Amino acid sequence: MQISETTVAAVTGGASGLGAATARALAARGAKVAILDMNKDLGTALAADLGGHFDAVDVTDPEQVGAALKNIKDRHGALNILVNCAGIGTPSKTVSKGVPHDPALFAKVIGVNLLGSFNCASQAAALMVSADPLNEDGERGVIINTASVAAYEGQVGQVAYAASKGGIVGMTLPMARDLAPNGVRVCSIAPGLFLTPMLQGLPEDVQTSLGQQVPFPARLGAPDEYAKLVCQVVENTMLNGEVIRLDGAIRMAPR
Repeated sequence: MQISETTVAAVTGGASGLGAATARALAARGAKVAILDMNKDLGTALAADLGGHFDAVDVTDPEQVGAALKNIKDRHGALNILVNCAGIGTPSKTVSKGVPHDPALFAKVIGVNLLGSFNCASQAAALMVSADPLNEDGERGVIINTASVAAYEGQVGQVAYAASKGGIVGMTLPMARDLAPNGVRVCSIAPGLFLTPMLQGLPEDVQTSLGQQVPFPARLGAPDEYAKLVCQVVENTMLNGEVIRLDGAIRMAPR
């Protein structure tokens, strides 16, 4: 799918971090971008900067997701791209000082990262499959989910986060197969250590130390590097059903 002025994209978690970089990259290529996020101040400001729109959305709430996607359809007549970047990563061990992992915390992480991605992807797909084909391949849309290298090498204290991202990895291929007859592609990106708001809050020496764990380039990834891969996935029609690691060849140690 060629990104152009007629392309309509939605980015969850689009107010900051990987999502904001993705929204900027898509808008720079001409796309009309809707930012779906819970941070109204950041989301509204970025949407205004990009000439796009902001919808306050809790991705764990299917009704809110449906309403936001309906707004996009009513506003632009279609939805061509969905990028799921909304996520949380609250750490906790399976047992800590004899106390088991809080099941409510585990459920919250799964709810935002996995169920939230599914809510948005499934409802976006329903809009896409009803649209006219965009090219000679019969393509109707692209869905890109955000996994993590933690899906493969979850570290100590990441049991909930790793499980949620592992779920995204697991649903990528069957979702792509489900939607293939309708010309909707599905891929996931599994970032390594990226300079997201969570890592930006760490001291600079800690950021440098983390970056040096990456074989090459020996630094933290930049959000715009994630965004570049999003655009490549969108524009390369042969990419489908794949989880792409974007990690500088890092393989995470237990700690």
